[in-house]
Amino acid sequence: MDRLKIGIIFGGCSEEHPISVKSVREVEKSLDTEKYEPFYIGITQSGSWLLCDSPEGDWESSGKPAVLSPDRGAHGLLVLEPGQCETVRLDVVMSVMHGKFGEDGVIQGLFELSGIPYVGCDIQSSTLCIDKSLTYLAVRNAGIATPDFWIITPDETVDADALTYPVFVKPARSGSSFGVTKVTRKEELAEALETARQYDSKVLIEGAVVGSEIGCAILGNDQDLFAGEVDRVALTHGFFKIHQEAEPEKGSENSTFIVPADIPEESRARVQETAKRIYSALGCRGLARVDLFLKEDGEVVLNEVNTLPGLTSYSRYPRMMAAAGLPLGDVIDRLVSLTLTGKAQ
Repeated sequence: MDRLKIGIIFGGCSEEHPISVKSVREVEKSLDTEKYEPFYIGITQSGSWLLCDSPEGDWESSGKPAVLSPDRGAHGLLVLEPGQCETVRLDVVMSVMHGKFGEDGVIQGLFELSGIPYVGCDIQSSTLCIDKSLTYLAVRNAGIATPDFWIITPDETVDADALTYPVFVKPARSGSSFGVTKVTRKEELAEALETARQYDSKVLIEGAVVGSEIGCAILGNDQDLFAGEVDRVALTHGFFKIHQEAEPEKGSENSTFIVPADIPEESRARVQETAKRIYSALGCRGLARVDLFLKEDGEVVLNEVNTLPGLTSYSRYPRMMAAAGLPLGDVIDRLVSLTLTGKAQ
């Protein structure tokens, strides 16, 4: 039986480039090469596309120039050799790019043009989920609670006296806690806005939600959804940030993940059901990690949705799926099956 030719795209021009490289290295370790013939396409931080034998090592120096063709007749890669161009037809493509250009619908647009089946959320749901303000509006419309929030445009000023502190100031369209500041008094607001605007011209101010930070990994399409084990972020101080440490593989300076979450079974079921409702309301497909707050009274409040969650050795999504009996290799198999047949085999 011929192996499926799978294009795996990683890297990219966003601040989450290094995280993407770590994620794809875990994908490589977990990929069943008896089933798949992988083609690793790394995008450098300057935007060059390279076909690599492996994402390990110095792939930026050893890779060959290659691009994904938007021509549906090619249905795959154009590998650029001196004086010639080789076409490699792909059966499926999987992006392992986080953040800008990876989770915001941009790369998904290229996949749509190419005609190649691709893993994960489509253009519309990717665009909706990358922008926290749009996510909140859609989820509120579905009857699910979100934090109170205010959208701040590039030239807008904010009346610091009108806010009730603490608040969180965030880039509206960024991930991995980049540019996020907890503001406890009005004198800190201006600097927090400046920090957020380094990552996005559109900024959100969110009212703080008092509750446990809970995550739920979802896999599937339409109504056939599988929820991984729920986790809880246990904080020692400050607020939760991920991928901010110099060596995150060695653990966070202020948080640990408890999987399964140490919450009542009734709360666990409510979290999983709410996460599925959010996933469906936003039109997600393939996979996503839904981050939530669980309040003392049992109410579940949305925090954010990641349509391409981290797949690193220390990431939450693969850890939650593994705790539910699905190691990363099985997750990849299900994602490919969902992409090609619409069902998880």
